[in-house]
Amino acid sequence: MSSTLVIADLHLSQERPDITDCFTDFLKAHQNKHDALYILGDLFEVWVGDDDLSEFNVHIAKSIAQFAATTPVYFIHGNRDFLLGKRYAKRCNMTLLEEAHKISLYGQKILFMHGDQLCLDDVDYQKFRKKSRTWWWQFLMKRLPLKARQNKAAHYRKLSKEQQALKSLDIMDVNQNEVERVVNLIDVDLLIHGHTHRPNIHELANDKKRIVVGDWYTQGSVLTLSETGYELSYLPLKKQ
Repeated sequence: MSSTLVIADLHLSQERPDITDCFTDFLKAHQNKHDALYILGDLFEVWVGDDDLSEFNVHIAKSIAQFAATTPVYFIHGNRDFLLGKRYAKRCNMTLLEEAHKISLYGQKILFMHGDQLCLDDVDYQKFRKKSRTWWWQFLMKRLPLKARQNKAAHYRKLSKEQQALKSLDIMDVNQNEVERVVNLIDVDLLIHGHTHRPNIHELANDKKRIVVGDWYTQGSVLTLSETGYELSYLPLKKQ
């Protein structure tokens, strides 16, 4: 039976080998068994540039490339790894997509996105998102030495955690009016995203649906799409 896998928000880092092991085991277990794999952003906890070729980043690229040798891999940027570029994607043998990607799949019109652009109530984040996606901001950032970028990323993460602690969960979730607007404007049956770390299947108007793929902090989260429908499943993390 034809099927497609969707994952998001793995937040891979050297500090969480349990997540890394779960991800690489997942790739090995599903090698050459599906039509495609979509990664909807935040593959990494942080990404400061394709020149950061640490042993860890090279290992992840090799694992994805091995999977991609038999199954196409598609990637949409998240809010942690929007600087991931063509060079690293080539190492992974994966295809970079626009931030909103519409596709017809198994008789359904589907829109894939990371999901952060739907969180309009988080005004401070949306201001940063708008600035950080401009060509000039990214150009200036990439011209900094690698160590300086790493320090800036750590500083941004610290500020983000402090700000999140002061925000309500509702503010950091999607804006329902924006969800309905996007679904109707782009004319899709399914909106699939990550970012909010709230895996669920939501009913929308006119039999449309919004599916949220979960994060990998406490367990792996995988959405499987097929001709018979869709299923959210979970993978246990191994104790280190």
